[in-house]
Amino acid sequence: MLGCFSGEARKTPQHNPYTTVIPREPGVIQMTLCARMLGMRYRIVFMGSPEFALPTLQRLAEHSQVVGVVTQPDRPAGRGRKLSPPPVKILAQRLGIPLIQPNRLKEPWAYEQLEAWQPDVIVVAAFGQILRPNVLDLPPFGCINVHASLLPRWRGAAPIQAAILNSDSETGITIMKLDPGMDTGPILGQRKIPIGPGDTAGTLSIRLADLGAMLLLEVLPKYLGGEIQPIPQDDTLATYAPKLAKADGKLDFYKTARDLARQVRAFNPWPGSFTTWQGQILKIHQAHDISDLSVPPGQPTEYQDFPAIGTQNGLLVLDEVQPAGKQTMPGEVFLRGARTWLSDPLG
Repeated sequence: MLGCFSGEARKTPQHNPYTTVIPREPGVIQMTLCARMLGMRYRIVFMGSPEFALPTLQRLAEHSQVVGVVTQPDRPAGRGRKLSPPPVKILAQRLGIPLIQPNRLKEPWAYEQLEAWQPDVIVVAAFGQILRPNVLDLPPFGCINVHASLLPRWRGAAPIQAAILNSDSETGITIMKLDPGMDTGPILGQRKIPIGPGDTAGTLSIRLADLGAMLLLEVLPKYLGGEIQPIPQDDTLATYAPKLAKADGKLDFYKTARDLARQVRAFNPWPGSFTTWQGQILKIHQAHDISDLSVPPGQPTEYQDFPAIGTQNGLLVLDEVQPAGKQTMPGEVFLRGARTWLSDPLG
């Protein structure tokens, strides 16, 4: 019979000692049995904020005892700058789970609440704050993180964007035990997925979020039951994905069209890609490259009724854009109304 504590999981041969290989259908059965064994035995606190964290919280709530949730404070959003709750807050309230929203976990009242919840383990998924040693040491089983890359590749705040931006053919999820470093802790399990030619950070994040929730429910019961031990990362293979800002989305047309098309996918939806036209921001949501045609870098042109821009090598064709103050539109619709596209310089 398949189960959480009945035998060793097979490993991927040769190159990756972290990746657990489980046949698709038996894997579904095994995940269900593992989740049942997690049950109400362990007290879990969950920390997370964006949509990426939702599948993990949902699965944990269905199969275990989540005694509390920690998420980021409400932030101003939208044109009206009204306070908007993080997605995890909305889900926690719907599930009836107690939650707190500290500006920083170092605030004394926040740590006191964590102590009061008496967690056996803390599960983290895109929380957005570094955990201090007193928090890491609070639960007997430590803090377990759902990280959206194949560590030690792409440690840091933007691993999904980094994987696309750097032409990685695959990425995945790492379940790891947190330590005081930046994603440097030992690994409990990994699972790979391919990156498709049309993947954006948004589409890839959705797939990875579901994968992370599934893998956590396979790995966590085995870890709590002593069936698997954390494996240290090879620091010599580490790469880093720093936090992104809106300014990072500005397109540099002295790069190649292929690199810029990749950036548009990597930065969709955040931080977005843009240039300036007629003194205003022109957001570029979708684009592709044409490598066998060339005009000077930054020069507007047309390609098959779509707006295009010259680069260091090739044309960047704008498939979907959003002019300032307007809705997103196909590039060809924008071009029909942009009568001075060819004559007005880009910023």
